[in-house]
Amino acid sequence: MGVETAAIAAAVLFGVVALFQLALALGVPWGAYAFGGRAVRDDGTLPPAYRAASAVTAVVLVLFSVVILTRAGVIGTSGDSTLVTVMSWVIVAFMAINTPMNLLGRHWIEKFVFGGITLVLVVLCAIVAASGPS
Repeated sequence: MGVETAAIAAAVLFGVVALFQLALALGVPWGAYAFGGRAVRDDGTLPPAYRAASAVTAVVLVLFSVVILTRAGVIGTSGDSTLVTVMSWVIVAFMAINTPMNLLGRHWIEKFVFGGITLVLVVLCAIVAASGPS
């Protein structure tokens, strides 16, 4: 798999998860599938503090996409910069830490869907981080 393809695939997955987090922030009743299912209210939504956390998470995931796309040379011109390189590896580490957290979730969607997505993101982001711009 080429570095550009890996970066675009990662950006798409980050986008999917960002949209999920945005939906949670807006009150869609999918709270059982996030935060280990521990914060869900009776109506399926998240309490305000967790909705705010979901909004922040959505923004962070979009920023992750920008960093990975920049590192791969898909956007921008600074893919070889030290900051972009370091941030790419920070994203890999973050996703690597996030994967087992998803696998510990209470709901099968968090475990297997989001756990699988974060595992794939670890691999895709590591390919991009290690390769740099094409």
